[in-house]
Amino acid sequence: MYTVNLKQTLIPYGQAVEELKLKFKALRQSFIANEEYSPIEFVTGRVKKVASIIDKAKRKNIPFDKIEELIEDIAGIRIMCQFEEDINTVISLIKQRHKKDLFVIKERDYITNMKPSGYKSYHIIIRYPIQTPQGEKQILAEIQIRTLAMNFWATIEHSLRYKYKQNMPADIQNRLNKAAMAAYKLDEEMAQIREEVLKSQKGFVEEATVIGDIFNNIQNLADKHTAENMNGIYETFWKLWEENDINKLKEFDKNLLHSLSEK
Repeated sequence: MYTVNLKQTLIPYGQAVEELKLKFKALRQSFIANEEYSPIEFVTGRVKKVASIIDKAKRKNIPFDKIEELIEDIAGIRIMCQFEEDINTVISLIKQRHKKDLFVIKERDYITNMKPSGYKSYHIIIRYPIQTPQGEKQILAEIQIRTLAMNFWATIEHSLRYKYKQNMPADIQNRLNKAAMAAYKLDEEMAQIREEVLKSQKGFVEEATVIGDIFNNIQNLADKHTAENMNGIYETFWKLWEENDINKLKEFDKNLLHSLSEK
């Protein structure tokens, strides 16, 4: 009977996960729309399964009527970053929302204080208001922030821990520890080339924007010219495309805009 009631209880938690995912995905898109580097690479979320909630309640001796109060990760979202340095930026972005659309309750830094298993991540527990047919409901949710390398390791570790429960074989644990150090080294190496990566990404975004503008302007010109008149424009564009010179492409785009303004 209680399991059925718990399923009903979880409905607003699903709503919270979807709303939080949408907000942080929109934040990522706002960076991209402004042609800025986004510290958020992607966002996922989930609601803990009933069996997992009951299992955790039993392990921690949490009464069923205290589950919503004492289990803080029933609703959870995960924000992945390219670089470890981005994690602090995301933490700051979350704290800026404190008392606006969420409330930061506590933080757990498993990056500075890595778990013995090798687990690294930054956790923020928030209280999040949900509007339900019965009125506003304040629920607890967990936001995990980690790099792609940290997430890869944690996903594998979670699957193995689920398989072996509390009886992880020593050789598997040793390999996991080595893999954790490899993930740590990867993040270190990525930090060393961060500026080069960011320059490359910025250049790609800039080129994509210019190419998009050129195609749009060519299409507008094509609506006003015959195909024969457009042949020279097409040939010039493909030549510049092959040269891959962003400055020449920008100049070509300006000329297209000038041609459009004359019509």
